[in-house]
This record gives sequence, structure tokens and C-alpha cells, in this order.
Amino acid sequence: MSAPAYQQMIFVNLPVNDLDASKKFFTELGYSINAQFSDENAASVVISDTIVAMLLKHPFYATFTDKEIADATKTSEVLICLSAESRAKVDELVEKAVAAGGTASPKTQDMGFMYGRAFDDLDGHTWEVVWMDPSAIEG
Repeated sequence: MSAPAYQQMIFVNLPVNDLDASKKFFTELGYSINAQFSDENAASVVISDTIVAMLLKHPFYATFTDKEIADATKTSEVLICLSAESRAKVDELVEKAVAAGGTASPKTQDMGFMYGRAFDDLDGHTWEVVWMDPSAIEG
């Protein structure tokens, strides 16, 4: 029996203004905080087995880059896209984000085989949530 295939992970590092408020926001979306990789400067938000959002206070984030930190409420620096298992799950996550203090995008993408919506988190980072019909992917 061979060893399981290596699962590459992604760690999305995001600057945040209020770490406690951001942790509360993401836990209200149903995600957990990995305390082992969290402290007073950062929180590790577990989105899946292979996706982790690292929320970093601005001064700590600045130690990783010489570039100016974008104000995501005014400038788009990244679009983070998460898959969802159904159209209903797309709507559910966006509605949870809004209830937790996020802002929903007024645009809905509905192409029949693909459905997506987006929300901005408390710091203005845009999170897209997309469902694709599995039969469209296979065909």
C-alpha cells in the first residue's frame, strides 16, 4: 500500500484592523480558529483541510513585506474564491457573512451551470463563493 498523495495547502495571509472582530466574523461563518498557530498578532482560520486564512494585525503583516499594505475597502488587492457544494450553500455562506457584519456584492453570477456571489469581510477583502454543476465539469 502506498502513502497517500501529498495535499498541497494554501495559506492566504490577510491584514486585519481588529483581530478579535475578524476572528468572531470567521467563526460566525462556521470556520474554526487553530489556536496552535494563533496569538495576539495572528489568527489561523481553518477553512478546509487544505485552505487556511492567516489573519494578521497590520504591524505584524508589515514584517513580511516592504510594500504598502492596501486598504481593501478602497483598492482590490486580491479576489479569494471558495467553492460551494450547491447553489443553496453559496447563498447560505454569503448570508452568514452579511449577518456577521460583512457586505454582500450586489452582483450575482448565474450562468445555469455555474452560480456565484461575493462578500467583503470586515476589512474589505473580497471572498467569492461559487458552485459549478459537476456534470458541466465532467462534460
